[in-house]
Amino acid sequence: MSIKKITCCVDFSENAEAAFMTAIGIARMSQAKLYVVHVLPLVVNPMVVDTEWILPEGPKESMISDVKKRVQQEYGSKVPDEIDFELVVLEGHVSSKIISFLEENGVDLVITGSYGASGMGLVIFGSVANRVARKAPCSVMIVREKGEKP
Repeated sequence: MSIKKITCCVDFSENAEAAFMTAIGIARMSQAKLYVVHVLPLVVNPMVVDTEWILPEGPKESMISDVKKRVQQEYGSKVPDEIDFELVVLEGHVSSKIISFLEENGVDLVITGSYGASGMGLVIFGSVANRVARKAPCSVMIVREKGEKP
C-alpha cells in the first residue's frame, strides 16, 4: 500500500493527541503529506426558530480564528520540519465534512482517535470515528490509548 496523503482528525483530546503522534510517525516513515483536520460542529439550539439558527458573522469568524490558532499551537507546532503538512479547520456536520475532505483530497489513510474530549465528546466523536470507518474512501486507522477498552 502506497501512502502519499494522510489525514489526522483532531479535537484537542488525549485520544486525538495519540492519533496525531501516530500520524506523524507514519507520515515520516512514508514521506507522506499530513493534513491535520479539525471540524467545528454546527451549533444548533433546538429551542430557537429557524431564523435564529444563523450566528452573526463577527462572533463566528472570531471563533474560527481562535480555533485555527489553537490547532496551530496544539498540533502545528509539533510537526517536525521534514514533514509536509497542512492544518485545516472546517465547519459543519463532523463526519460528513471529514469524508468529503478525504474524497476531495485523494487521501490514502485517515487516522483518528476512538473518542473525543468529554463525556458528550465520547458519544459524538466515537460515532464520528465509527461513521468515518464505515464511509471513508480510503483506509482508516483508529488509535486507542493503551489499555483502553473498545
